[in-house]
Amino acid sequence: MTRKDFLAASITSGLGCCALRLLAPTELRAAEPAADTPTPSPECEQVRRDKDFTDNWLSDLLDTMDAELDEPARVKLIEGCGRACYRRHAFKPAIAAASGGTLEGLIKAYHTMCEAWLEGDDLHVRFGEKVERCYCPVLHDRPGRPNDLHCHCTKATQQSIIEAALKRPVKMEIVESVRRGGRTCHFIAHLG
Repeated sequence: MTRKDFLAASITSGLGCCALRLLAPTELRAAEPAADTPTPSPECEQVRRDKDFTDNWLSDLLDTMDAELDEPARVKLIEGCGRACYRRHAFKPAIAAASGGTLEGLIKAYHTMCEAWLEGDDLHVRFGEKVERCYCPVLHDRPGRPNDLHCHCTKATQQSIIEAALKRPVKMEIVESVRRGGRTCHFIAHLG
């Protein structure tokens, strides 16, 4: 279910305001006046409890991965999530398909959502010169860190797009990401 479908279903079932409140950035939720807020419905409270449970479970999973697994194993797991994200969201394979199997077509297809350019044998994919926060909703409420593991998920998603478009394996590199303290998210596919 996409975010759009979720919101539409939530509005239809009377959970719209609650869902929108839960999905709003934390700083906006915190700025809302508490005194004028009506008591949330039981349905909204259940959505909040489910979201809190999921957020806590995810934090526990990531903390356990950090404590129990070596870095190559953690990266491999997160990259698996990135490849699944590519398969799950139709717009990602659509970028690869729109390329027509050419590098020039891929760069043009990428321009529908981000920047892409070629420097020598390196294809750069950048989500803009500067972005405010990570686009992935999974970790919006979890602070970034230097060498944030989650960036390997996005790297693997981009790698999946490029490999599907060009029909060959490529080596990917994370140049910078907002979760790691950068101004943007920037990846390089080494094509040579």
